Amino acid sequence: MLHFSITRAYEKRYPGVSFGLTLIADCRNWINPEGFDQHKRKHLRKMRKRETLGAIAQRVETYDRFFSSFGFECPLSKHLKRTVQSGFPRYNLMVDTHFMAEMCAGILVAVTDFDRFDGALSLDIADEGELCRGMGGQSMKTKQGEIILRDEKEIVCILCQGADEKTRVTENTKNVLFYGYAVPGIEARDIEQGLRIASETMVAFGCGKEVFFEVFPH
Repeated sequence: MLHFSITRAYEKRYPGVSFGLTLIADCRNWINPEGFDQHKRKHLRKMRKRETLGAIAQRVETYDRFFSSFGFECPLSKHLKRTVQSGFPRYNLMVDTHFMAEMCAGILVAVTDFDRFDGALSLDIADEGELCRGMGGQSMKTKQGEIILRDEKEIVCILCQGADEKTRVTENTKNVLFYGYAVPGIEARDIEQGLRIASETMVAFGCGKEVFFEVFPH
């Protein structure tokens, strides 16, 4: 069961700024299931259309400005340029689905092993100097006002710096949670679009079942 809340501190600083989650249960994290390449090419053709790509690029620029306000570089710009030139990367089904969700909607999405979280999740605002163990074990330190996601034990993701090592997906991940952050200027429908791609792809190619899908605020 997924339990999620938004703190008053977040709502006060970022009123109306959306956040979404989708949980797909009993999945398989295959490397390249049958038909998945064709599915990726279909989405790639759609995102490369001039009008669609222009809207995606505008949203990516919105994230760029937000990240810059905290002194960080947003990874979406480089990912978008690479995707337009070379297509989606191939790692495994869950990671590849995460890239599709990001690029096709122009939003920031995390892919995580739901079973690795400790208790309920909350969207919050960081105090200065809080610590999080990021991918590869690197130590990340928050800046005042950064958007973060916590479980009941610790920070599990800092929007402008990345997700933690604890919840990284592996070949053994069965219950996969995708979550998408908006920033001011990004609409709830953009978050929903990206997470729908993630959920539908995991159901179709990972043989999973969507058990949770919500975009907040309602």
